[in-house]
Amino acid sequence: MTNLPGGEPATQLDLAKPADPAAEPERDASKEAADTVLQAFGGVRGMVDMTLPGLVFIITFNITHEVAPAAWAALGLSLLFVVVRLFRRETVQHAFSGVFGVALGAWISMKTGKAENFYLPGLLWNVGYCIALAVSALVRWPMIGVMLGPITGEMFTWRTKNPGRLAAYTRATWAWVVIMGIKPLILFPLYFTHNVNLLGWLKVALGIPPLLLAMYVTWQILLKAPPPIKAEVEEERQD
Repeated sequence: MTNLPGGEPATQLDLAKPADPAAEPERDASKEAADTVLQAFGGVRGMVDMTLPGLVFIITFNITHEVAPAAWAALGLSLLFVVVRLFRRETVQHAFSGVFGVALGAWISMKTGKAENFYLPGLLWNVGYCIALAVSALVRWPMIGVMLGPITGEMFTWRTKNPGRLAAYTRATWAWVVIMGIKPLILFPLYFTHNVNLLGWLKVALGIPPLLLAMYVTWQILLKAPPPIKAEVEEERQD
């Protein structure tokens, strides 16, 4: 049996008590905020919407050996995703962004007659996205914080009132730069080889896994970060 300070014996019940009960709500708040990561990026459905059109393109191109049918098949699937989301009254933000990217890739590939150009807008977007992430971290407006702040209800209190979360969002943003930067480093050299099959299949294979890894790393970082300070709470304190 363990003795408490002062010589009194500690019972098993005493030892089972949490060391700091006040810390439990903070841990719960941090976990709740971390769990918003998947929601911010459209969830599993959003990742599927972004990946399947590219898969349909490369499959159709291998069957027909023509750019136009493959491009139209991919674009048609993207539009179908939007229609389904509208019918089910779900958010169409990620579906619409997918349609725009697929439509641009389809137009360029049909215009040039080169199937590899279907993937060019996505590759350029990846590079631009990584640059934007890096710049946002450097100027202390990390993009992950900008995206998650409205979802967690903290808005931008993480930047002025919560330095621990600012540091966490900055680390998470740099993690996204590194992880998402792997894709263009692998795929751009393949684009210049004009190997459409390898480019297409690798583009599909590198679609979801890096995204899941980046979200998991972000979740782990935010899980250990201070809980968010709700924006409305701050406003009430100022009144």
